[in-house]
Amino acid sequence: MTPGDNGASTPEDDDPFGYLYADGQARGAQPPSGSGGYGYPNAVSRVRSVGERTYGGQQQAPQYGGQTIPQQPGAGGYGQQPTAAYQAPETFPGGAPTTRQTPPAPARGRGPNTKGLLIGAIAVVAAVVIGISVAMLNGNGDKNKASGASTTPTQSESASPSPSSSSSVSASGDIAPVDAKAFRLDGGASLASDVKGARADGGIYVTNLNQTGAGVTWTVNGIPSDGLYTVFAHYSAIQDGKMTLSINGKPFGSKFSLDNYTHQSDPTKAWTTSYAWPTLTKGTNTISLSCQSGDSCDVLLDQLWVQQGKHTNKG
Repeated sequence: MTPGDNGASTPEDDDPFGYLYADGQARGAQPPSGSGGYGYPNAVSRVRSVGERTYGGQQQAPQYGGQTIPQQPGAGGYGQQPTAAYQAPETFPGGAPTTRQTPPAPARGRGPNTKGLLIGAIAVVAAVVIGISVAMLNGNGDKNKASGASTTPTQSESASPSPSSSSSVSASGDIAPVDAKAFRLDGGASLASDVKGARADGGIYVTNLNQTGAGVTWTVNGIPSDGLYTVFAHYSAIQDGKMTLSINGKPFGSKFSLDNYTHQSDPTKAWTTSYAWPTLTKGTNTISLSCQSGDSCDVLLDQLWVQQGKHTNKG
């Protein structure tokens, strides 16, 4: 195809700005004039000048191609006051308020009972502490029972202690050693602890036995049956000695030997054991060692004990 003139332009081909181009000017396009015409001759143009339409007064009817188009009646027509299609809510009765209102504060309700919770927590802790304390006390009581520990205070040193009852008796009839503090002291005998080496509690022993009438008495309970028993004595002597053994108030056989078996001249190193085999009766018996006429009693005595039968173990 070759370029050529296609004839007069149709309305949809009208270019309102055709007067700006050479081909538009060749076809007679004119710039806008006071009559409101645009573009090519006889062209239909709906473009209006700014400010042409007015409200609130008589409006000039628009012209197209030199003809005046009559006004259309009805809402929003030319020459009539436009009807407002929208009004703000606050202009109606009971409408929304024009000022911003602060929302009311929420009602102050009753919060959590923190005081009650605190009291409950304290009560739980107190119950736990009390339970632990009771358990500990019971545990200590059971330990004391198991060990046989005594809660009575230790008898203080005395110049005249009361006679002892029996120590515990084993199944074999043996009675454990009894310390000097449990003896009854007679004839000026006394307690001391200057010389070391005594087995008795606190290192206490009986001294001042080297005079006529001085002695010790031990009351023994729980002898299981009549028969021969071995009476042991633990003592310190730097020279040979002997004392009178009495059973239930009666002298028994020969003298009770208290010789220096260690052959030591230092009394702290001369502690040893001697024994005799008297006959005891079932139940309670008294055993005495006393310094009688002809005895040699310069000894330190700290323990006595009994074994059923005849023994030679000096311990």
